[in-house]
Amino acid sequence: MSPGSGAVTLDGVINVENLSKRYGVHAAVSDVSFRCEPGTVTGFLGPNGAGKSTTMRMICGLTPPSSGTSTVVGVPYRDLPNPGREIGVLLDASAQHAGRTGREVLGLAAQVLGVPPVRVQEMLEHVGLSGAAARRRVGDYSLGMRQRLGLAHALIGDPRVLILDEPANGLDPEGIFWMRGVLRDFADRGGTVLLSSHLLREVEAVADRLVVISGGKIVADGTKDELLSNAGILVRATDRTALLRALAEAGLPSTTTTDGAQLVEGDAEEIGRAALTAGVVLTELRPAETAGLEEMFLSLTAGEHGANAQEVAA
Repeated sequence: MSPGSGAVTLDGVINVENLSKRYGVHAAVSDVSFRCEPGTVTGFLGPNGAGKSTTMRMICGLTPPSSGTSTVVGVPYRDLPNPGREIGVLLDASAQHAGRTGREVLGLAAQVLGVPPVRVQEMLEHVGLSGAAARRRVGDYSLGMRQRLGLAHALIGDPRVLILDEPANGLDPEGIFWMRGVLRDFADRGGTVLLSSHLLREVEAVADRLVVISGGKIVADGTKDELLSNAGILVRATDRTALLRALAEAGLPSTTTTDGAQLVEGDAEEIGRAALTAGVVLTELRPAETAGLEEMFLSLTAGEHGANAQEVAA
């Protein structure tokens, strides 16, 4: 879907149903189900080790599931006769031949997919790798340049669907802003994007829907507005230790945010009553919908993967 190409049709969709993957007794992914619709960017979020990459590899036919199914544009990925013309995939920006130039990498992809050679130059220009950069060997590329080449590789077949794992990793702020624009434009013209990233603020800026996975299971799935409006209650007190004790005694689960507040599951009235009973002076008590994606993420992934959630959100 380069600039100037026609709008994609509205049947590009990712459908995951009860997908599971076990390695011996370890369940990496358990009964995962979600759907990505045309015209949307879906942010796929979770702590390190939560099952994001495993799920994406199963969707793309690289890892066989233990049970469940996944389809893209209506069929399993492996059943597509020429998958690169339907689905653009970027799972590992380092998985390009280090001895080839950027132009050679895209030239080979164009031959395999059966797209016109002119598409190579279009994509190099689209991702900012034309001129001298196109003639450099991939082994001499920075990580950000490899990400740009990987996106060009994903787009060269003019697909209806993009599946991208950490595509902004290694990009500078300008590159991240550029990547956001490319993905938003793709979706606005009818494409379907499944995007995994640890850059929560960037996901919040571009995504329409959010799917959150923790411990191999889906813990949230909905539009960004729906999920952020139910993010919980932000609470601060003059005595944080006493507040934590009062919340625990009232059976109100909470998570500490990066700026030291407590994100509490419950409504404001029961939190206020718990604080009053314990004699705790509150300095802040408000809905967390304005707090953003980071607080919601920490709340949903607290527990088994809490430490990893803090790392990802940092």
